[in-house]
Formats: sequence, C-alpha cells, structure tokens
Amino acid sequence: MQAKMEEDLDEGQTQKGCFECCIKCLGGIPYPSLIATILLYAGVALFCGCGHEALSGTVTILQNYFEVVRGPMDSLDVFTMIDIIKYVIYGIASAFFVYGILLMVEGFFTTGAIRDLYGDFKITTCGRCVSAWFIMLTYIFMLAWLGVTAFTSLPVFMYFNIWTVCQNTTAVEGANLCLDLRQFGIVSIGEEKKVCTGSEKFFKMCESNELDLTFHLFICALAGAGAAVIAMIHYLMVLSANWAYVKDACRMQKYEDIKSKEEQELHDIHSTRSKERLNAYT
Repeated sequence: MQAKMEEDLDEGQTQKGCFECCIKCLGGIPYPSLIATILLYAGVALFCGCGHEALSGTVTILQNYFEVVRGPMDSLDVFTMIDIIKYVIYGIASAFFVYGILLMVEGFFTTGAIRDLYGDFKITTCGRCVSAWFIMLTYIFMLAWLGVTAFTSLPVFMYFNIWTVCQNTTAVEGANLCLDLRQFGIVSIGEEKKVCTGSEKFFKMCESNELDLTFHLFICALAGAGAAVIAMIHYLMVLSANWAYVKDACRMQKYEDIKSKEEQELHDIHSTRSKERLNAYT
C-alpha cells in the first residue's frame, strides 16, 4: 500500500514537472514576433504566388487579344520586363523566407535575455548592435514594400479600366471605345496595338476567364504587398520594444554588478577590521 502511494506521488510529481516545463516553454515564445512572421509569410506568399500567375495571364492577354509579338532576345520589350519581374518575385520569396526566420530567432534570443536576466545569460554589446541592425534593415524593407505596393497598384488600375470598359459597352449602346496599349506605355508610340468595342476580339476578351482571373489575381497580389507592409511595421514595433527592454536590462545588470561589488568590498573591509581588532585584543 505504501509502495503504491509512493508510486502515485512520483507520477504526480513527474506530471507536475512536465506541466511546468511546458508552461515555461510556452512563456518563452515571442508571440508578437510569431504573429508578425505569420503575417509576413502570408503576405509574401500571396504577393509572389498571385503576382506570378497574374503576369502569366497578362502575357496570354497581350498575345491572344492585342497581338503583341515577343521581340528578339536582346531587345527590352514588355515580355522581357515581365520575365525580369518574375525572377525578382523568386528572389523576394526566398529572401523574405530567410529574413522571417532570422527575425524569429532574434525574438527568441531577446525574450530569453529579458527573462533570464538574473541567471547565467549575459547581455552583450554585440546583441544590442544586432537588434539595432535589424531595426534599420526592417525599416528599409518597409520602405521597399511601400514601393512594391505602389507599383502593384498600377496593373490593378489598368485592369480596372479595361474591366470598366467591358462593363460599359453592355450598358451604353453604340459607344465607340478603344483600349490602346500606348496609353499605358506597354508598347512604343509607333506601334498601334488596340482593341475597340464592336470587334470580335474585344467581346472574346471581355467574356474570357483570363481577364477576370488576372484582374482578381493582381488585387490579391496588392493585398499581399499591403500585408507585408503591415508585417514590417509590426516587426519595427517589436524590435524597437525589444531593443529598449534589452538596453534597460543591461543598465539594470550593470547596476546590480556595481552594487554586488560594493557590498563585497564593504564585507571585506568589515572582515579586515574584525581581524585587526581580534589581533589587537590578543
């Protein structure tokens, strides 16, 4: 009976130890950095995936309905620009995947530095410099994503105009409207690539799935770029708060070290005086 009670007691202590360990692990997770990382990954994935497919749909629309022909390999035309943007999208996806991991690791280390201030972990000057470097880098990336968001709004505006023209042709009878690519700077002034209402290509383009799908894909890409901007702002707030906490914790640690050193010196002085008095008495 006693052995069974001791076994139950050991099992309860083991469960309690596992529960406390889980609570400690959950308490060490930097939740603000985790939320910002999830938002960043979602925004980058939405922008890169939808933007890539929208560019492919744009190529299909230009070739099938506006009869734009791809130029020689050494010429810089709209198709070459689209290919370059696709490669840029590949680089953005891989770069920010790595950057999100780095920011999460920095959040874990900063959280550990704050929570283990009075333990064995020491806050170094290098750690504070790394936090300051991440703040500067994240600020630059935030400005870059603002530019990407502004750039992504341009095709949304263009496709909105095309979609509006397609909608207005059914409402206004006899309207003579044309979509000229020279207005958007896609082709040179000397080339006349346009589609006018009443033509068979115009009705096929308006009724096709490519136009509607590409328009909505660009909207999703714009939303993804906006989400990435919000994630960068969130990261800036988290990094700034962590840097301030680490800076204050470092000052507190220096104060505790000086206080401990002074107390040790006072203790040594009292010990020396006590020994001198004892020697004088003997």
